[in-house]
Amino acid sequence: MPAFAGHWSYGATHYRKLVSLTHQIATYKKPLISLINGMVMGAGAGLSINTRFRVVTQNTVFAMPEVFLGFFPDVGASRFLSRLPGYFGEYIGLTGARLDGAEMVACGLATHFISSRKLKSLENALQAVTNSDIATITKLIDKFTESVDVKEDSSLRRLETINRCFSRKTVEEIVQSLENESEKGEEKWIKDSLHAMRSSCPLSLKIFLKSIREGRQEQDIGQCLAREYNIGSHFIRRTFSNDLYEGIRAKLVVKDNKAKWEPARLELVSDEMVNQHFRNVEDEDWQCLMVLDRYKAISKL
Repeated sequence: MPAFAGHWSYGATHYRKLVSLTHQIATYKKPLISLINGMVMGAGAGLSINTRFRVVTQNTVFAMPEVFLGFFPDVGASRFLSRLPGYFGEYIGLTGARLDGAEMVACGLATHFISSRKLKSLENALQAVTNSDIATITKLIDKFTESVDVKEDSSLRRLETINRCFSRKTVEEIVQSLENESEKGEEKWIKDSLHAMRSSCPLSLKIFLKSIREGRQEQDIGQCLAREYNIGSHFIRRTFSNDLYEGIRAKLVVKDNKAKWEPARLELVSDEMVNQHFRNVEDEDWQCLMVLDRYKAISKL
């Protein structure tokens, strides 16, 4: 695995390029269109969900499962997840829950749903468009769009309960709230959520909760990406924790699924352990993320 080889700055350089590309996509003057017809997670989600149009199909599956690997949902997730209804974004990021295409449209992660058999026709039609007018593109995609309902067992139909649990101030309180709900009646999504959070990296869970809460405070994409870049760089550098590399070992390399997180329990993760990941990396081999807000720059021309 490349993550284990070479100087840490190699990984950080690659990460900076990814984050910079994500910012360029999110702020590009011309409308960009993502056609998502399969699994989209992690970096792929950052590159596609930050576009103006997000077209999904019955084959689409979305998730941000980074907390399972000792990392955290990044590439703009603290912004696009915080903009979902209620506290659905906290639920997605803390549990790694998967969404299908219909759920993505319903919660706002996607803009259009079409049948996969129409994708090629849509691509051909888009290639024939000679301007970047949003209304023109919208009208064209609408011709291929289908109406679809979320399934009865979808977690989106439990948004009231999700809001009640995931609006809590701390991860510990969220877990306790889910446990209280499970005592009222064992719903599968609650059981799955508790299992997922209990097996995830405690430090990652707390870092993501702080990150998405900051992203919810009207921060633009540049601010969110800069914060996430700082956090990710610390993980790559192992400044304070080896959890990312332990997660990769346990989940992707050895695949024993027996990650030894440090700290191992939520109550052992202090606020200072979390806060220090949000600061700049003090290392001569590290560079701050320099991103230009294209919309602001264009408005000044």
